[in-house]
Amino acid sequence: KNIDNVCTNDTRSDTILYKKILAGNAIQTQKQIFEYIHAIDSGTANITEIQQYISDNLGIRKFDTSQIRNILNRPLRVCGMIKNTGAPGGGPFWTQNTDGTISLQIVEPGQIAPESISVLHQGQYFNPVDLVCMTHDYMGKKFDLTQYIDKSTGFISTKSKNGRDLRAMERPGLWNGAMSKWNTIFVEVPNTTFTPAKVVTDLLKDGHKHNK
Repeated sequence: KNIDNVCTNDTRSDTILYKKILAGNAIQTQKQIFEYIHAIDSGTANITEIQQYISDNLGIRKFDTSQIRNILNRPLRVCGMIKNTGAPGGGPFWTQNTDGTISLQIVEPGQIAPESISVLHQGQYFNPVDLVCMTHDYMGKKFDLTQYIDKSTGFISTKSKNGRDLRAMERPGLWNGAMSKWNTIFVEVPNTTFTPAKVVTDLLKDGHKHNK
């Protein structure tokens, strides 16, 4: 969870509840994936069922049977998504990968061509950076996470220092390119779980006020 997404004690209940929901989804999904991998290795797998599961639950499209085991044997992230209210940041999309597959990704504004940026602003959902991550494989071994980065997803962003505009090269971020080859699930969570404090005036908003 982003360190700048904080809330008062009396508004924390939704955040706690939906963290548990995201974690439960991640545990349940990982359990099913492990069962499928064991079935593939033992020769008892129902390939048609697994293909449907990958499409329906992991949101991956345009893959063939030779890719199934590799698709399942990846790190997993379950991501909370809130309704888009115009806050600056990225959102959930399907994207086409270099291997021809289509998968769920969190896309930042800097990764979208200027003439197409309206697709981000018109999207229904926004990424509040609320993730539950499963980083061990079906044998209990930790994944080498450097193998799941799409290094081509770095982008140029606009920053400022001492009143001067700067252009910065950003390497693949923790929730987009650096996790590009993870399996991804998006779960809608209420906007009450997103109370950012990026500038001091944010502390005047409802999510940061104590109810008396």
